[in-house]
Amino acid sequence: MDWDKLRIFHAVADVGSLTHAGDKLNLSQSAVSRQIRGLEEQLNTNLFHRHARGLILTEQGELLFDATTAMTRRLDTAAARIRDSEEEVFGELRVTTTTGFGTLWLAPRLPKLYEKYPDLKVDLMLEERVLDLPMREADVAIRMKEPSQADLVRKKLMMIKMCLYATPAYLAEHGTPQRIEDMSNHRLICQNTNSDQVGAGVTLVQELMMHDVRSLLTVNNYFGVLQGVLNNLGIGVLPDYLTQDFPDLVQVLPDTESADVPVFLAYPEELRQSKRVSAFKDFVQDEIITYRKLLRDKENR
Repeated sequence: MDWDKLRIFHAVADVGSLTHAGDKLNLSQSAVSRQIRGLEEQLNTNLFHRHARGLILTEQGELLFDATTAMTRRLDTAAARIRDSEEEVFGELRVTTTTGFGTLWLAPRLPKLYEKYPDLKVDLMLEERVLDLPMREADVAIRMKEPSQADLVRKKLMMIKMCLYATPAYLAEHGTPQRIEDMSNHRLICQNTNSDQVGAGVTLVQELMMHDVRSLLTVNNYFGVLQGVLNNLGIGVLPDYLTQDFPDLVQVLPDTESADVPVFLAYPEELRQSKRVSAFKDFVQDEIITYRKLLRDKENR
């Protein structure tokens, strides 16, 4: 098949419009239309259903789009590996992690990475959905469980727990619970048990809810939970890695905590030699070492 036609087909299928694909490729709509028509004639099939609202892939079009998507990702990977043969760390690095960890732990530390590698461009994708690394939806992932996908390099970074925290101002006004039963006199702030989160966090919230909590605020990520706690709305279920950056938070009921949650860093095997990935991995590991040291120093005081 004609590579140029395939490239144009992929752009049209991606945006669902001849005009928008032409804008993306710097081609006229008529030129794009001719290439698509030529590809359909070559394959002797219709690749799109034409509608007033745009173009929709036919079943045959879906098959071809799957193939061109895989080809595009392989070409992106090859280009990345060629660029990574240079001595300098530069270019785009797509990092995916959860909204909570990305906003509360990773993003505040990124200035150190950019200070060392100013030409690096990090695309931080924060979502609970687990992206497919072998299919190159992202380059690196930091997740709260061991990845199950094959052909990944993975490293356990640390163990965290979900604990109960409140501000000194809230506790001064409402009192500090001494037993888990005392939570019935307080507002609990936590992730909704139906939202995507680690199982250990769900289990802890379910245990707390068994004690007739009188008031509840649920949020779909830990960043929102933290904002509720900082604004003295109640006692929140939060990951313990927050204590380094929010030292004024007071842990409530220290014996009430979740099971250990492992934090893993993973990336595709084919990026093992990538200098960008290595630079990011070393940065995260150094920050984890610093975090652990501060934690030990705090415990020894």
